[in-house]
Amino acid sequence: MEQEQSQNLFIGSLAYATRDDALKAFFETIGPVKSARVIMDRDSDKSKGFGFVEFENPADNQKAIDELNGKELDGRPITVNMARPKTEGGSRGGRGGNGGGSFRRSSW
Repeated sequence: MEQEQSQNLFIGSLAYATRDDALKAFFETIGPVKSARVIMDRDSDKSKGFGFVEFENPADNQKAIDELNGKELDGRPITVNMARPKTEGGSRGGRGGNGGGSFRRSSW
């Protein structure tokens, strides 16, 4: 399972108008694409500006990084990197140690 995750590419700086089919078509210039997904905000149904691509042949990953990183897709230069595997527990960040609340007590 970990090997499967390591085959994904992280695609950053996507235009908010970019959708799955455009992302897939762009990366198919390198080789056959198994999946291409733009990550959408579940509340607003708008793009979060990044996505993931998986090639049928994992050897195409490095070729895509070399040839497509910095190229324009839908008017924006994109970043192409190997995706990092998800961490256990699913949480990837969060607030600081105090919970990140905005209330701040005045010093008396």
